Amino acid sequence: MIKFNAFQIKIIALIVMLMDHLYFSFPEIFPVWFHPLSRFVAPLFAYLMVEGLFHTRSRLKYNLRLFGFAVFMQVGNLVINGAFASAQVQIFNNIFMTLAVGLLIVNLFELSKKRAGRSKIGLIAGALLLVPLGMLLTEGGIVVIPFILITYFFRKSMKKKMIGYALLSAGLFMMSVMSFETVSEAMQMLMVNSDFLFITVVPFILLYNGERGLSNNFSKYVFYVFYPLHLWILKTVEFIVKQG
Repeated sequence: MIKFNAFQIKIIALIVMLMDHLYFSFPEIFPVWFHPLSRFVAPLFAYLMVEGLFHTRSRLKYNLRLFGFAVFMQVGNLVINGAFASAQVQIFNNIFMTLAVGLLIVNLFELSKKRAGRSKIGLIAGALLLVPLGMLLTEGGIVVIPFILITYFFRKSMKKKMIGYALLSAGLFMMSVMSFETVSEAMQMLMVNSDFLFITVVPFILLYNGERGLSNNFSKYVFYVFYPLHLWILKTVEFIVKQG
């Protein structure tokens, strides 16, 4: 079976992510199924983030880098939203913050392993407090934060991870499903409320060979640069189109 390294999988994810954002900027041009197709992207980056945590030279720098880009993107979003408000073009995406909070939770659990007594309890309590905050206040947090926890706690057992992902997907589906009079209405709902389809990340996890792949500044920062840049460009084009 052909397997892929982390860099190759990231490139695939970036392409599908672009397709999703093209649909949201120009829904009259691009098909709605671009959205459910992309539900694996954020979990895939979260999975690689947890894996990367155990190979990085500095966990603190890794976390600070994510928070730094989260703040940078938030500032950029505010500028875009202010500049394009007349055409009602707005952007609220910031998966950097979701990943940064998720990584902080994991880092606190990791630090607690080296502590004892009140210090250990405090670190665990802090991590547990951040879980609901991350789920409620970050983009896609209701999916990505639990996904990160499952990936972290069951990191050494693929079977347990798969069971955890399946249960999370089932729970999200039950939260979304409703009774509809027609099949077409039900399918339309599933196209939009498709968070449960994060489970489509499983094939990519199984195809991951555990290797980093291309390792240079380009491979290290391609996601950090591409993610905000392509969104800002799309919103700029959307604004121009609406003004025209």
